Amino acid sequence: MSETIQNVNQQQSVDYKIILFKFYRFWYFFALTIFIALIVAFIFNKYTKEVYEVKTTVLVKDKSENKINPQDLLGMGLFNNMQNLQNEIGILSSYTLTYRTVTKIGFEVSYFTEENFVTKELYRESPFKVIPDTSFPQPVNMFFKVRLLSRDKFKIETNDEAVKFFNFSTKEMVEGRKDNVVVDQVYSFGQEIQSKHFKFRVLLTDKFEEPQDLKKSFSFIFKNYDALVNEFKSFVIEPINKEASIVEIKLKGGNVDKLVEFLNTLTKEYLAKGLEKKNIVASRTISFIDNELRGITDSLNASEKALMLFRTNKEVMNLNDEAKQVFEKMMQLQDEKAILMVKSKYLQNMKEYIEKNQKFDELIVPASMGIDNTVLNDLTMQLTNLYMKRTETSQFSKSKNPSLMAIDLQIATTKNALYENVKSAINSNNIALKEINDRVAQINSRISNLPETQRVLFGIERKFKLTDAIYTYLLQKRSEAQISLAANLSDNEVVDEASAIGLKPVFPKKTLNYIIALLLGVLVPIVYILGKDYFNDKVMEREDVEKLTKLPIVGHIIHSDKPSTVVVLDSPKSSIAESFRSVRTNINYLLQGKEKQTILITADMVNAGKTYISINLALIFAMYGKKTLLMGFDLRKPKIFEDFGLTNIEGISSFMIGKSKLEDIIQFSGIDNLDIIMSGPVPPNPAELIASPRCSEMFARLKEIYDYIIIDTPPVGLVTDAFLLMKHADANLFLVRQGYTHKKIFGSIIHDMAQRDISNLAILINDVKLNRSSYGYGYGYGYGYGYGYGYGSGYGYGYGYGYYSDDKEASNKSKSFLQRVFGKS
Repeated sequence: MSETIQNVNQQQSVDYKIILFKFYRFWYFFALTIFIALIVAFIFNKYTKEVYEVKTTVLVKDKSENKINPQDLLGMGLFNNMQNLQNEIGILSSYTLTYRTVTKIGFEVSYFTEENFVTKELYRESPFKVIPDTSFPQPVNMFFKVRLLSRDKFKIETNDEAVKFFNFSTKEMVEGRKDNVVVDQVYSFGQEIQSKHFKFRVLLTDKFEEPQDLKKSFSFIFKNYDALVNEFKSFVIEPINKEASIVEIKLKGGNVDKLVEFLNTLTKEYLAKGLEKKNIVASRTISFIDNELRGITDSLNASEKALMLFRTNKEVMNLNDEAKQVFEKMMQLQDEKAILMVKSKYLQNMKEYIEKNQKFDELIVPASMGIDNTVLNDLTMQLTNLYMKRTETSQFSKSKNPSLMAIDLQIATTKNALYENVKSAINSNNIALKEINDRVAQINSRISNLPETQRVLFGIERKFKLTDAIYTYLLQKRSEAQISLAANLSDNEVVDEASAIGLKPVFPKKTLNYIIALLLGVLVPIVYILGKDYFNDKVMEREDVEKLTKLPIVGHIIHSDKPSTVVVLDSPKSSIAESFRSVRTNINYLLQGKEKQTILITADMVNAGKTYISINLALIFAMYGKKTLLMGFDLRKPKIFEDFGLTNIEGISSFMIGKSKLEDIIQFSGIDNLDIIMSGPVPPNPAELIASPRCSEMFARLKEIYDYIIIDTPPVGLVTDAFLLMKHADANLFLVRQGYTHKKIFGSIIHDMAQRDISNLAILINDVKLNRSSYGYGYGYGYGYGYGYGYGSGYGYGYGYGYYSDDKEASNKSKSFLQRVFGKS
């Protein structure tokens, strides 16, 4: 009675500890997941390269501002404004402007150092500066490692393959053959470092700090302008809102100061480029007039000297009244003629430009020289813009590029139209000039009637006045061009310059990463547990069994790591042996203390551990001092004889067909109180033999001899043998192997068995493994034998509660890695 109470208490203790173990393991897993997630977030934040975002804003003004535009009255003004804004965004994001910016700043050499396993770029913070020889091609994308030895010495080394070289003076790539560059030498600061692959000097800067920099490793790399453009071309331009004409330029990168300088230089070059385009007409006009004035000045000085000399020699100061009247009319014509002569010379120059295919991007707009010809002015501006566009495109395109070919076609068409208009303008100007000359000839006829001295003085003054009129006209146009040049302002303006003040990294977002890590640490265990239960189709807990059937559960068999099949015999004081004793006690309760008992063991499918349970349950009854018989009723796949080292020549099948006597098939197991009947040779009709009267006769005789009979049967989910044998059993135990038995299959079979009204049908849960890797019970399997596809029982890991012979070993195995490391129990 005391043993019964002890076994019942032991089973209750197991159930309680299972629940307690599950509870503690859940919180352990929960806390461990949060801890790991936070550690990962910390490492990610610490060792990830920081990325910053720098911004600047530019106001794009409407080019028709302060002008009355008829399109505005038709509702087209907003469309034109948006079109202008998109055009300016296109200019800001153009390859040409970015190329102009990087060449202006000079990012040709990049410097790096390593901090906390992260490579950091040093911009204007490097303790040394590399001065490349711009006339010598330098290897690009090849790292040179530098170690500072003192204020005077440094070591430079590289062992890389040089393929491409860049000439900074010509801004051209130089293709070279693949060659391995090896440098490992000590140099002095300022010393010229030269090989066939490179040529540069290294200077110490005021950023050098001793001795900190002597402990660090540095490196630098040469970059060509195309690579720099691609590096900085990733900036984003977008309006601050739909209605505004202010655009925001954003650029991300690892070095704030470098990003700031690039964006500020980009906006300055953008404004400068727009202003240059506006000033180009005035600048070319001034240049043309200055060139003309140099020749006119000499003529004017000569005419003035000739006039003064004549007046002095002839003692004639002024013309008489008649000559004055003629002279005034002549001067009016001379002023008109001077303007026509300037225009004629300009048009002749333009014609020669076109005929000789000279640089049309240097043409002067006719309007700047007083030529009021709208068509001619428009064509000149079109041709000038096309040549500027071609120059920009040709810097980054090959001659057969479709864009260049299209521009060339436009240039040819515009040039032909301009040439025809220039010839027409020259003809018109020549007609006007001929008319002036005719009127001058009429006045000359009147001059011939004057006295000789007056005629000569008149001619000298007329030549002087004509030259002076041309000179005055040119000076006037030059002044107008200078005023236009001085008055020009950029159409756009920078609203906010890029600044590094108060900038924080946009990546990694440290606070957000910790929040995400915390949330993941909370959600992952919950999702894992809920998902594992939802998607798991195996029996994992006692509750899974209870949901599928109301049949009683007689106990749990603990998962064992013992290599032996007869674990109860080899380790009688182990926890696994105690779990079998608890099952023995519960069977006695199930059968209400019946003195002689026949117990059948079956399962739904293979690998549930029927043979393992049958052997050890028979042993536990035998060790109880009761005469016990183990029957191997798996007539299709006999195996028990191998576990005990016995023979299978005679057995149940040979008795059924009358070839053997009952006394002959009973074998002594070698263990007190335990006999075994093997299956015998495999018969062709096992089910018919089991259903025969001979089988009933055998059970009747055996029940008289033995106190306990344990029957090992095939799985009921595959064959009907177990169903035929259940009528001979007092207790029918259905094995459920946790982590292996399918819920649906088990539910279907057990429901069918419950409807058959089988007496004393109960559930025995096998292979309970208590460890931190499972929720509820865990399972593993190793040893087994085959039935069909093979079935057997599994043995893996045990557990200990502090009362059994295997406590120490099981307890050590159940400890976590951290517990074993820190020695905590």
